[in-house]
Amino acid sequence: MVVAVSFSAKAQKTTKGLPNVTIKTLDGNSLSTQALALKGHFTVVSFWATWCKPCIQELSAIHDVYPDWQEDMKVKLIAISVDDARSRARAKSLVKGKRWEFETYIDENGDLKRAMNVLNVPHTFILNKDGEIVWQHTSYKPGDEEKYYDVLKKLNTKK
Repeated sequence: MVVAVSFSAKAQKTTKGLPNVTIKTLDGNSLSTQALALKGHFTVVSFWATWCKPCIQELSAIHDVYPDWQEDMKVKLIAISVDDARSRARAKSLVKGKRWEFETYIDENGDLKRAMNVLNVPHTFILNKDGEIVWQHTSYKPGDEEKYYDVLKKLNTKK
């Protein structure tokens, strides 16, 4: 019982922001999530996969409005693929083909996915300017990107 209480306290602490785990760039280089510079602006973190049609729809829809989000609120979008090492090339080619101009990484071992309790994709998180998770959403249907923008606007008015 004491062990469960200790674990619970630790779990609550790590949900404030992104846990410190290693992910990969699309080129296969290792990178700590602590190097992602999440403080100072709002951040949208979207977990996705190459085989997930709703994920690709979501990221494409966000890509269309992303320049406006950046101009209005200096929003940063980070897409985290849950594809494994074997499909890294597929993820890289999909990102290039879609011309997505936001940061994209691969969580090929599933460490970040597990640490953030992501069970299904797409799973999207919004972080405040302090890098703390303040909102999350699973699944996608057309128009959800407008909900994300509304959440970001509300956060921006709180300053």
